Amino acid sequence: MSNKPRYPVQAAATTFRIIETLHQLDGAGVSELSEALSMPKSTVHDHLRTLTETEYLVNQNGTYHVGARFLELGGFARSQMKLYQVATPEIKKLAEETGEHANLMIEEHGKGIFLNKSKGPDAVNLDTHIGKRVHLHTTAMGKAILSRLPESAVDEIIDRHGLPAVTEKTITDSTELKAQLSEIRERGYAIDDEERVLGMRCVAAPICDEDGHPLGAISVSGPTNRFDADAFRDEIPQSVLSTANVIEVNMTYS
Repeated sequence: MSNKPRYPVQAAATTFRIIETLHQLDGAGVSELSEALSMPKSTVHDHLRTLTETEYLVNQNGTYHVGARFLELGGFARSQMKLYQVATPEIKKLAEETGEHANLMIEEHGKGIFLNKSKGPDAVNLDTHIGKRVHLHTTAMGKAILSRLPESAVDEIIDRHGLPAVTEKTITDSTELKAQLSEIRERGYAIDDEERVLGMRCVAAPICDEDGHPLGAISVSGPTNRFDADAFRDEIPQSVLSTANVIEVNMTYS
């Protein structure tokens, strides 16, 4: 793993550490945050007060939560992305066609970010939400994206974020991961067999530009009892690949 990054503006880095920790804890008070971050209470309190006064946090009887103002910023950022605009109607069609979850992911800073999702009539409830960040190697979409990146870029991501296990089936060995990425490039789609969520399988395809660089990936995910051998290896991959192709064409000519 690479060394911990050094930030030019430490106060800004502290602010974002507080925001991210509040998100992870689903809200916290000054003492809990101070303990979680190993920071003085006075420092934590000053940052919380500033973030509350600028309307990025809300204070509910001493418990601070991430505020809805972040939704405005994130929503605007997403709405400006051409991939989101082009892929959204196709993701909805894919969910309706398969009856399951259809998802759209991009890569930023070596992590996978759920940019959009649509729930089909048979879809089960999942922990995913718009903006959720995950390790790329734990998902079919993430592996689809990695499969289209240069090996040097893959190595940089592994060095920065590692290959932590999320379930007992998560790939945690770089040699094994790279072998699987080679297979994904050859067949055109990636699979996730309970590698992020036990009981769930996923099939994904990359969305690439004219030069073959990955813009993102789409997927369909569903419970293992419905994603049997035929669906997992034939029916779902064909639907996902077809949708990815439509999005790529529309990205080029829209």
